[in-house]
Amino acid sequence: MKHLKPIEQASNADLRGSMSALQRAAQRARELAIQTGTALVVSQKGVIVHLHPKPDSAGVLQEPNAPYGKTP
Repeated sequence: MKHLKPIEQASNADLRGSMSALQRAAQRARELAIQTGTALVVSQKGVIVHLHPKPDSAGVLQEPNAPYGKTP
């Protein structure tokens, strides 16, 4: 097996930023699940699990959505 370097050292810029993008997406999914009262469906050790995040566990990471139809 060849030695793999960390993803942060990849030559492709999109690949280098992919871990941060996945973390932002997970945070946004937690926020949305709290807002809508729905569960997050994840796999833990190969088992599908429904998680219900609590409001204090999400924090706020993303700005509110921009209104539709308005341009800056």
